[in-house]
Amino acid sequence: MNCAISGEVPEVPVVSTKSGLLFERRLIETHISDYGKCPVTGEPLTIDDIVPIKTGKVLKPKLLHTASIPGLLGTFQNEWDGLMLSNFALEQQLHTARQELSHALYQHDSACRVIARLKKERDEARQLLAEVERHIPAAPEAVTANAPLSNGKRAAGDEETGPDAKKLCPGISADIITELTDCNAALSQKRKKRQIPETLASIDALGRFTQLSSHPLHKTNKPGICSMDILYSKDVIATGGVDATAVIFDRPSGQILSTLTGHSKKVTSVKFVGDSDLVLTASADKTVRVWRDSGDGQYACGHTLNDHSEEVRAVTVHATNKYFVSASLDSTWCFYDLSSGLCLAKVADDSEKVDYTAAAFHPDGLILGTGTSQSVVKIWDVKSQANVARFDGHTGEVTSISFSENGYFLATAAEDGVKLWDLRKLRNFRSFSSADANSVEFDPSGSYLGIAASDIRLYQTASVKAEWNLIKTLPDLSGTGKVLFSKATCVKFGPDAQYVAVGSMDRNLRIFGLPGDEKANADDDSAQDS
Repeated sequence: MNCAISGEVPEVPVVSTKSGLLFERRLIETHISDYGKCPVTGEPLTIDDIVPIKTGKVLKPKLLHTASIPGLLGTFQNEWDGLMLSNFALEQQLHTARQELSHALYQHDSACRVIARLKKERDEARQLLAEVERHIPAAPEAVTANAPLSNGKRAAGDEETGPDAKKLCPGISADIITELTDCNAALSQKRKKRQIPETLASIDALGRFTQLSSHPLHKTNKPGICSMDILYSKDVIATGGVDATAVIFDRPSGQILSTLTGHSKKVTSVKFVGDSDLVLTASADKTVRVWRDSGDGQYACGHTLNDHSEEVRAVTVHATNKYFVSASLDSTWCFYDLSSGLCLAKVADDSEKVDYTAAAFHPDGLILGTGTSQSVVKIWDVKSQANVARFDGHTGEVTSISFSENGYFLATAAEDGVKLWDLRKLRNFRSFSSADANSVEFDPSGSYLGIAASDIRLYQTASVKAEWNLIKTLPDLSGTGKVLFSKATCVKFGPDAQYVAVGSMDRNLRIFGLPGDEKANADDDSAQDS
């Protein structure tokens, strides 16, 4: 009997249990592995469905057509015909590929022409905008140290307006970009030689922290501290409150130095500008204010900036101390020149609508991080104002973000806790469960991390793969675990992490440090009685 596939007598015959057909074993096994069915009946067929047959050794008869010259010529003719048919099929495939390539090249050429036309229209629009800007009054002169300050909004002439009465931003100039780039290069080089200061508080010291003092700084009818910052050179703390004021507090003496009044709603963010006497405040009244010490300990408002249309949630100062950014629920963030109060750029993400709830500059100054109420963290290139990365994974509003001094890590807080991100690989490498985390902060050395939620937790920082150990949970009164405040809203490490300052919704600023630290335990009875 002959193989149902080759028509020849099989050397190793097998028979199908389903169809009863005879096959050459190697041919049917190859066909089953390729198609999984019988080559004759088309029924599903597996290796288990074929059974070998024991037969005697078969001697194949010599084919008659290969035993003569005419037979060989016929065989060669058949092979030649098959070669020609195969060659014809290849030529058809080549012709089809050439047609597809020609069509693709035509589409590419059309796309290039469209892009060229759009670039031409863009250049014409820029030229028209430049013509309009020539008829706009120049920006106000920079405020100098001895120049008088206006306590109020910028004058009407200070605003750049276009034909449609909307504010126009001149953009971040090439000179400013050069300045930012030079600052980045200098700080990056300095960071490579950075060493942990010898005066930094040890892990053992943080583990023994306890409450040293408590200071009620804001009004009782609208209690609550929303934000906080520390001027390390003078050990002065600024707090922003629900009562629409900002308080400048001298920690060593326990005295209030000044109360900044002017906002009509809660102060959502407060920042010192380097070691200068300037303070920035952002508010739910949609404004940002720039304050300067007038010399007698009282602060006067130098600029009131009205570039946002919704609540301003955050301000962050660039490392040059000449520029700052505000972030708002109106889906924009603004880049300002500090001396003039001029908004140089107002940036919105065209790809999606997000409301900005937090913002912070990278230590080197060319990267800006923003948190949103849509649970997304966005990373921006300051020079081009382009969104270069985004981090998803949080649940609920992102309430706080903080970059580590090493430049590699970003910590973000949200309703589901705190996440740590590796900026080199753009991925989340660790998470801390802490319900309703309101604030997260690295200390200035990058050695410790503080998290403010229902309690305060202090962690020792480590690498991506190493464990970040919990050092201390505050507050803790001799092991009683008594909660001292209803809701912690902000946490900051003091100079060299010698103390931790905590603001909460009961309007108290609390200082945690080592017991017996006389400087931190300065008598605050007068502040308590006020």
